[in-house]
Amino acid sequence: MKVALAGAGAFGQKHLDGIARIDGVEVVSLVGRRLEPTQEIADKYGVGHVTTELDEAIAQPGVDAVILCTPTQMHAEQAIACMDAGKHVEVEIPLADSWADAQAVQAKQKETGLVCMVGHTRRFNPSHQWVHNKIQAGDIKIQQMDIETYFFRRKNINAAGGARSWTDHLLWHHAAHSVDLFRYQTGEEIVVAQAVQGPMHPELGIAMDMSIQLKTTSGIICTLSLSFNNDGPIGSFFRYICDNGTYKALYDDLVDGKDAPIDVSKVAVSFDGIELQDREFFSAIDEVREPNSSLNGVLACYKTLHDLEVQMNAQP
Repeated sequence: MKVALAGAGAFGQKHLDGIARIDGVEVVSLVGRRLEPTQEIADKYGVGHVTTELDEAIAQPGVDAVILCTPTQMHAEQAIACMDAGKHVEVEIPLADSWADAQAVQAKQKETGLVCMVGHTRRFNPSHQWVHNKIQAGDIKIQQMDIETYFFRRKNINAAGGARSWTDHLLWHHAAHSVDLFRYQTGEEIVVAQAVQGPMHPELGIAMDMSIQLKTTSGIICTLSLSFNNDGPIGSFFRYICDNGTYKALYDDLVDGKDAPIDVSKVAVSFDGIELQDREFFSAIDEVREPNSSLNGVLACYKTLHDLEVQMNAQP
């Protein structure tokens, strides 16, 4: 399978690392905002073609699929362009930063029938997979989820500490991970969603602090706290309070409520959630099926985010 990857930043390189461990897949074109640094990354990973234009990458001979690791504001338009060109597409989270754009991508996927997957990586992290498997087996039932997503990002920088050409967002990016995971793990729809946000950053134009509460049809609740002001350990910390045990997850690691480590080495073929996500994308294309974290599977999350945004914008 031949793949074009757009977005040679910190997250794009995580995908390149993961794909390097997947047999039968070749990244044949790399798209970046600036040619020279993109060429350096392409040389490192052995990618033969480099461009600053997505259309040029898509047009490379034999390209089957595209992975988009570009700025959030470009995701919807680029996903539609990929499907218009007949290419399967995996869009890094978030699918879009508006409900209207999310719906536009869904309409194009329905029109083309191509695989369109969104990078909701938490579904693939071995830690969360372990919990999901226990829920599916009937061993545990979630009573409450508590999630903290904390970064120290008062300047416009990326995960690698470099300057960003776009602005990240607590609601449409970071909350998307958790809202979708809550739906996925409970297997229920969200029927109550409420949120408050702190003051807007004078330069970035985004809220730097946010608090969200969710409730499902059967009454399972979730409390989500997000901040770009946190000067301490960074990342997303998940606590599952269940009827039979408590579990805490940080990316691919899992402990119980008393911090005893849980072995998740047998959950999947890798500890790398990004690699597992990409494996699912390629397998879904090969097997002509809808992937876990398909556009259709995650779309309800974006409706919830939209409702929360409307609610917060109406607050004094």
